[in-house]
Amino acid sequence: MQNFWIALAANVVAMVVLVCGIYYRRHFRKDLALAYLALNFGIFGVTMLLNGSGAGAGLGLGLFGILSIIRLRSDTLTQEEVAYYFISLAIGLINGLHPDPAWLSPALSFAMVLVMFVADHPAFGRRTMRQTVTLDTAYAQQHQLHAALADLLNAKVLRTVVLELDMVRDLTIVDVRFRANTTAGKQQQLVDAPAIESIPAPLHPPRVRPSGERDLAQRQGR
Repeated sequence: MQNFWIALAANVVAMVVLVCGIYYRRHFRKDLALAYLALNFGIFGVTMLLNGSGAGAGLGLGLFGILSIIRLRSDTLTQEEVAYYFISLAIGLINGLHPDPAWLSPALSFAMVLVMFVADHPAFGRRTMRQTVTLDTAYAQQHQLHAALADLLNAKVLRTVVLELDMVRDLTIVDVRFRANTTAGKQQQLVDAPAIESIPAPLHPPRVRPSGERDLAQRQGR
């Protein structure tokens, strides 16, 4: 019984840190945060019941597989969201089984949370991005395609996968991985650019005469 309470506490703390402390602060999807919590605690409860009954582990794993297929086919998820999905499922499964010794479930749970914290950290590959780009020109040559993408994205193209090349409609759809250029080069150009020389101010600025003096000067000039 003590293992159950330790596993329950570890499951709650691990999911709060994973969903509220890591996922939501980086991806800002409230609907998936709720889905992760519901999935985790559902898996935790079902696994605990199956572990205490005479049902085999194969039945439980088959049930989890069906739930995973249904959930993954119900909405379009990014690969990062799929990773959080399976980590939530694994944490619920581990703590639901709460194996001996008692420290094993908390240790595995927090190890998974730590892995997600490091792997999904913004500093990890933050300049490397992936996009699907549609170009209004059919590029049959790879070097021409890379040059066009580098100019369009202002980035260094790392890899391209052509999804569609239509010579009739003059269209190219490409999956591109690229590394964004930093602004250091532009800033250096601005620093190295020659300064615009300013016109020096006259030592003795022109004296503005009152209107009376101007009229008198004009009469004397006549």
